Amino acid sequence: MIEARGLTKQFGSFLAVRDVSFEVPQGQVVAFLGPNGAGKTTTMRLLTGFIAPTHGQAKIAGIDVQADRIAAAERLGYLPENGPLYPDMTPMAILEFFGRARGMGSSALADRIDAVVGLCSLSTVAYKPIAKLSKGYRQRVSMAQALLHDPDVLIMDEPTSGLDPNQIKGVRQLIRELGRSKTVLVSTHILQEVEPVADRVLFIHDGRLVFDGAPAEMRAGSASLEEKFYQLTASPA
Repeated sequence: MIEARGLTKQFGSFLAVRDVSFEVPQGQVVAFLGPNGAGKTTTMRLLTGFIAPTHGQAKIAGIDVQADRIAAAERLGYLPENGPLYPDMTPMAILEFFGRARGMGSSALADRIDAVVGLCSLSTVAYKPIAKLSKGYRQRVSMAQALLHDPDVLIMDEPTSGLDPNQIKGVRQLIRELGRSKTVLVSTHILQEVEPVADRVLFIHDGRLVFDGAPAEMRAGSASLEEKFYQLTASPA
């Protein structure tokens, strides 16, 4: 459902992503780990078609995102770290806006808005201006728009960034629930999030993929995931 084939992205003389390749099958939740500046966000932008690779290929559900970005976007839900929200609009208004932009019909859109408002627990703030919502609720609105068209694949960049422990717990539960029927790639640098939600870990350092395996495999031989993190980032990739 997600395929990266030799993805490379160069900005001037700087190589942000270097020959990254992996596959994510249907129904798997994958944690995308690495230190700040390792290339996680750039890789996600390449996978979603937000930016074009210097070399390599990205596919969503078998669709080349550069050759047919619209078709790939129909199968993909993307939650960037700072979601695209309009502060003067309400959650209901912005969901309707995004649904219309995606070409959803009135009946189907109404049903999906009801579904994602319930799934993301937005009913109490559905008609409040987004400018007046907490960061936790804004993150839920962003997640609702990513889920609105019921995509097969979800790519989420730091979905719990800036949230309090109760909000983080809620997002973790939602990711696990979504992972039962969807393919999910979640970028994070918070190691405590890995084992509760992920079936698999991809670890990137200096733009290169340096580990691919189960969370238990990553921890094997180390006292903790934190110790393994230090080992993987101790020297240039």
